[in-house]
Amino acid sequence: MADTEQADGAVDGAEPTAAPKGKLKLMIAIASVFVILGGGAATWFLFFRSHPEDKHAAAPVVKAPVFMDVPEMLVNMVGSPGERVQYLKVKVVLELKEDKQLEAIKPTLPRVTDLFQTYLRELRPIDLNGSAGLFRLKEELTRRVNVAIAPNAVNAVLFKEIVVQ
Repeated sequence: MADTEQADGAVDGAEPTAAPKGKLKLMIAIASVFVILGGGAATWFLFFRSHPEDKHAAAPVVKAPVFMDVPEMLVNMVGSPGERVQYLKVKVVLELKEDKQLEAIKPTLPRVTDLFQTYLRELRPIDLNGSAGLFRLKEELTRRVNVAIAPNAVNAVLFKEIVVQ
């Protein structure tokens, strides 16, 4: 009888410990299912769902810039006494934002040409060496044009041709 009681006690004792392990596994399985479903739903929501607000927000139309030719300039450059005279030939284009500026700048074009020529005549051949020299020249010409045509402004001064002879 003692054997049967011990066996019953062992069986009774095994049931309470087995029940929490089974519940724990069940809870882990349910939690993992929810995590997987939640991750899938979040992925669909963030990446695959069509966003109607994006369809209505069209990209802004970018206007093409307008270009204005400046007359070709040929100037002699400053040199040391006794050196041969070097010449600089430049063809420049002004990049404008819109057509309205083109008509506003045309009357001031002689002033722009004068500013360019007076600045270019003061340059030395060494000032134009390398891409850094041309970049500085471009920035300085842009600054001078914007001063001359204020309140209008140009986006950039673009070189069509530069020849140092």
